[in-house]
Amino acid sequence: MVIRSLNLETVCGITSKLPENEHPEIAFAGKSNVGKSSLINALMNRKSFARISATPGKTQTINFYNINEELYLVDLPGYGYAKVSEQEKAKWGQLIERYLHGSEQLKAVFLLIDIRHDPSANDKLMYSWIVEQGFNPIIIATKLDKIKRSQVQKQIKAIRQGLNLLPGTIVIPFSSVTKQGRDEIWELVETEFMEKNEEE
Repeated sequence: MVIRSLNLETVCGITSKLPENEHPEIAFAGKSNVGKSSLINALMNRKSFARISATPGKTQTINFYNINEELYLVDLPGYGYAKVSEQEKAKWGQLIERYLHGSEQLKAVFLLIDIRHDPSANDKLMYSWIVEQGFNPIIIATKLDKIKRSQVQKQIKAIRQGLNLLPGTIVIPFSSVTKQGRDEIWELVETEFMEKNEEE
């Protein structure tokens, strides 16, 4: 994917109306410190377009990035570590649910899991929840550069078993440092989700 134009087009908070976009939407979910902003920046070929925060849970809105006027990358609020009230977390959950239910252009959901650790209880809940909404999430195993190459397959197996992934679920190891996995993610988006949309 050659990025010709890029625009943070819509920011949706808890009370915002969701946009009615005409182009396909690809959403990214993951716990607060899993590297979601770093992944989105790597996909967009920018260093700091999506804000990376030292404080987990900073993304409290759904952010729609318009790529080349033909696709949206959608950054969902992080879950897990944010130091916010349970009431606030419940509102974020409702916001995400409203989006997953309400978007007519949502083609795929990518769920980010830290490759260094077994999936957390929150990761398992999020995976089950996305599946219940009718999606088969693609797993991105982040922070690949933080483990030895010899550990990669073992950790991917732990993610598959920990999440009890549906058969055939794609797991893509990714590093925002080396950009390994970036081309694979774009290839999947372009062949699976953009072309299908054009056919429709």
